[in-house]
Amino acid sequence: MEHKEFQFKTNLNCGGCVSKVKSDLDNQEGIVQWHVDTDNANKILTVKSKGITKDEIADIVKQKGFQIETLVA
Repeated sequence: MEHKEFQFKTNLNCGGCVSKVKSDLDNQEGIVQWHVDTDNANKILTVKSKGITKDEIADIVKQKGFQIETLVA
């Protein structure tokens, strides 16, 4: 299966926010790699996936109380 890359605008503003979603994203089957650019004004979350949808990724972040919006490529 081919890897897909999704990007999201979030409100994960700092390392503390990122740490709140870290274990969920790290342990989620289908996520190959992920990164949050907290230096970017839009706090871009980039996810390389293998079998997980962008909606499932968004749900993980929302369940932790953060905002997330899919960016269209």
